[in-house]
Amino acid sequence: MGNEALEQYTKEDLIRLIELYSKNWLALDGVWFQSIESKHGMDEAMYHDIEAWKRYTVIEARRIKQFLNLPEHPGLEGLMAALPLRFYGNLNQHELVLEGNKLIYRNIDCRVQSARRRKGMPYHPCKQVGIEEYSGFAKTIDDRIRCRCLSCYPDCTENADGCAWEFSLE
Repeated sequence: MGNEALEQYTKEDLIRLIELYSKNWLALDGVWFQSIESKHGMDEAMYHDIEAWKRYTVIEARRIKQFLNLPEHPGLEGLMAALPLRFYGNLNQHELVLEGNKLIYRNIDCRVQSARRRKGMPYHPCKQVGIEEYSGFAKTIDDRIRCRCLSCYPDCTENADGCAWEFSLE
C-alpha cells in the first residue's frame, strides 16, 4: 500500500520530505483562501475556512489518534502527543506546557501570519477558525477535553504572529 519510490530514501530525507509536504499543504490552504478572499472578500473566505476546518480537523485528529494507537480517553497526555504531529507541527514554532489539569499550547511563530505580514497583507482573523480547529481536534482525541482561546488574532494578548490555547479535562 506504500509508495515504493520512498523506500530509497534515508530517514533524514523522509523527514525533509514530510516538511516539504507540510509546506505544500499550507500553501494549498493559503491559495484557496486567498482566491476566495480576493474575489468575494474576507467574510466569505472566513465562512469557507471555518467550514473546511470543522471537517478537516476531525479527520486529522482521528488519523493521528489511530497512528499513535491512543485509547478512547487518552487525556491531556494524549493530546500533548498528538498536537505536534499535525501538519502545523512541522511548520510553526510551538511549545506545550502541561500544568496540572491544563495543557497550554502556543504557536510562537505562525507561518500564515508571518507570511501575510511580510507580504503587507492584513493578519488573518483566525480566532474563530482556531476555536473550531483546536476544539474539534481536542474533542476527537478525547471528548472530555475542552479548549479555550488565550490569544489569537484579532484578540491577541500575546504576539500577533502566534496564538495560545488552553485545554482542560472535564
